[in-house]
Amino acid sequence: MAETTGRRERKKLQTRQALVNAAMRLFEQKGFERTMVTEIAEAADVSERTFYLHFPTKEDVVIGSAQVRLDEGLQAIAGWRPGQSVAEILERAAQSIVEDTWRHDLPSGLAALRVKLLASTPSVQSRLVHRMLQTQGELIDALHRAAPELVSRTDAAALVGAVLGALNATAILSIERGDGPDEVRAALRRGIDLALRPYQLMSLRKQSETGEATT
Repeated sequence: MAETTGRRERKKLQTRQALVNAAMRLFEQKGFERTMVTEIAEAADVSERTFYLHFPTKEDVVIGSAQVRLDEGLQAIAGWRPGQSVAEILERAAQSIVEDTWRHDLPSGLAALRVKLLASTPSVQSRLVHRMLQTQGELIDALHRAAPELVSRTDAAALVGAVLGALNATAILSIERGDGPDEVRAALRRGIDLALRPYQLMSLRKQSETGEATT
């Protein structure tokens, strides 16, 4: 049973990747707006129905494995253990998102295509903003749920917003200047560090003040 399930999942991933590859070729050749879902399905040698089983809209092809990245981030937050700081929890979640992007969307060229269409195609802009807000909300809930005694919902919103904002801004800048996958990953890691540093310094200051007050 496990072997059958594994084979089914691999087939599913292969079909999804074939659709992404076909879509990228057609977007480059014809432009995003002029490419039809039927053409993408035909180029990937699947039915239009199969396309919609994998992607709700044409814009979702551009988003790529956003749900996979979100799930990895949520899983990282859910793995919080007593003794870890909120910054450590969120940094681990953000790093898991970066690593998935580095393994998949950066080397395939999908991340570069996403940045290009983000600047030129309103429907892609709208879908990406919608997805970003959805991701932000789920990460905020997860962070507050994992450590409610350490971080209020307001603080969780501020921290998640800072990290996601840093990731988006650094990714766009790095990709637009032509950086390779490793350089983009380094920029994203730097963005995470800068976004969380004020909170880390504030936490250290509070710990110091608490220590002084008890001595």
